[in-house]
Amino acid sequence: MTLPLVRLTGSPYAQGEQHGEALREQIRHNLELYFDRFARELKLSRAETLDRARRYAEAIRAQSPAYYEGMRGIAAGSGQSFDAIAALNVRYELFYDEFAEQPSPDGCTAFALLPEATASGHLLLGENWDWIVGVRGAVLHSSAPDRPTTLAFTEAGIFGGKIGLNSAGLGLMINGLACHDDDWSRLRRPFHVRCYEVLLSRDLDAAAALIAGEPRSCSANFLLAQVPDQVLNLETAPERVRALGCEGGCLVHANHFIDPAALGVEERNIEGDPHSQRRHARMEALLRGRGPLSLDDVQAVLRDHEGFPYSICFHIDPAEPPEEHYESVISAVADLHEGVLYVSDGPPCGAPYVRYAL
Repeated sequence: MTLPLVRLTGSPYAQGEQHGEALREQIRHNLELYFDRFARELKLSRAETLDRARRYAEAIRAQSPAYYEGMRGIAAGSGQSFDAIAALNVRYELFYDEFAEQPSPDGCTAFALLPEATASGHLLLGENWDWIVGVRGAVLHSSAPDRPTTLAFTEAGIFGGKIGLNSAGLGLMINGLACHDDDWSRLRRPFHVRCYEVLLSRDLDAAAALIAGEPRSCSANFLLAQVPDQVLNLETAPERVRALGCEGGCLVHANHFIDPAALGVEERNIEGDPHSQRRHARMEALLRGRGPLSLDDVQAVLRDHEGFPYSICFHIDPAEPPEEHYESVISAVADLHEGVLYVSDGPPCGAPYVRYAL
């Protein structure tokens, strides 16, 4: 399987409409999947989910008019209700808040490699995005006057993108985090809105300000980089941010705060079995201090199965109930010097990397 490449142009509404038309079937599938998971996994009825989405959409209208118009366009292009599309776009806040007192979903092992650590001398970012089995996505190539062109992965029906790069040589990878201060009802600028705006940034400082410059509803990790050799990782809780630099040419992040006490937060019990820490340590061991790494080398790391099924290349645990099935839905490597994104549609051990270029 290969993820579809969708080329979007024009205003945010026009881009949303093109997104909705091109991915109509995938959006319908994702809505069915998510509303089922909201009900079974989060115990949220459809009515309650849509009510929360409407409240958030009104906040987004003021926070990011462009994003709001993009959601309107997706609804029009896909033939789905605006409220349902809004629920899809704030699903991060809905999911992570509802896991307040129980293990949270898994979600990604990411890395950055400075040019000094790569065989090509290029700045590389990458991750395995571990999430709900069956979620359908696409790679969006988006262009508009007076804005950087972006190339990014998104879930069908979610505007913009969250794993990718832009024509200013800036890239973004993400990880889910959770702490006891998370609360969707604050209605602050949502995670996916921030990702969209980060990928439209022309420089790293502007991107960092979008993440750290105002409070958030829920925790998340943002791994940013920009050519030729800048890397910045921002661990964010609702009211606090901690910046991590790239030491020794390599930075790795998974689904836990590196030092929650230093950030001043109480981390939630993300996992009954702390495999996030093991995935982090394993990726560091495979990437750090090994000499210049090629594209093939880093893709091999992303296929690693030590600790299977809770490995870097993450797989379904058949002992878990269906509503707790997660896997590496995609694997991505971004070459920020070349403006190229390599993405697998499925766990990279069984799905080939496909090259997408700006």
